[in-house]
Amino acid sequence: MRGRIIRGIAGFYYVQTGNQIYECKAKGIFRKDKKKPLPGDYVEIDILDEAALTANISVILPRTNELIRPAVANVDQALVIMAAASPAPNLNLLDRFLVTMEQQKVECCICFNKQDLVDEEWKDKLRESYRNTGYRVLFTSARQGEGLEELCQILTGKTTTVAGPSGVGKSSLINRLQTGVSMETGEISTKIERGKHTTRHSELIYVSEDTYIVDTPGFSSIELYGMEKEELQDYFPEFADWEPECRFAGCAHVKERDCGVKTALERGEISRSRYENYCQLYEELKNKRKY
Repeated sequence: MRGRIIRGIAGFYYVQTGNQIYECKAKGIFRKDKKKPLPGDYVEIDILDEAALTANISVILPRTNELIRPAVANVDQALVIMAAASPAPNLNLLDRFLVTMEQQKVECCICFNKQDLVDEEWKDKLRESYRNTGYRVLFTSARQGEGLEELCQILTGKTTTVAGPSGVGKSSLINRLQTGVSMETGEISTKIERGKHTTRHSELIYVSEDTYIVDTPGFSSIELYGMEKEELQDYFPEFADWEPECRFAGCAHVKERDCGVKTALERGEISRSRYENYCQLYEELKNKRKY
């Protein structure tokens, strides 16, 4: 029987087949082949007890993709959720996530939740930061139920991994989008303006036919792995149009003169916050010790 893994906890995998969910163990051959089942995997299962809804995973079907962070398979896109306020959006953290998605060749959309807490001027400032990047930017309010129609349009017919820091209203938004599952939500700490980590494992949630969202644990930091400093510019898509104007081949767009990217920055064609985050990440990669 064929199904899809919707979550994995402590060596057990929960596989949805139609309206049923089976509790499964993975056969030892996967450990031998160093292949671990992931949420999002399509699998073949052998039923052990139909009444108890238990089974074994016998085959992991070929994956269209496999993400390392978060660890999920067969996703079509990523949706990163930040709060427009409370807590204030950390654009450096957002750009780190976007870079990791670019590195893994996954399309990404940006959602600023809690729009009811900010004015249009602040929303325009956030939009401007991501103008010319190619990323779709939308604003929602889980509390007020605002922006959900546009969000549903983005999600429909796709498997979307949803990620963001704790406290941005990620689980509240997901509760608005689907029925049958109520994700635990957490209060914001007034002292540090962070939310509690309410999602403890990656989970595939059914929204509608052919539409799934993968809820993932909240993050407060992201390190870049498996990347050289020279590659970083490839993961800032808005740089591509201006690189031909650089005087020197292999321009890093940091300290070089006659740099097309820096010229575009001064003309306002590239967001200053994006460029500053690029420079910070470049220095981090440059100074990273190699073992």
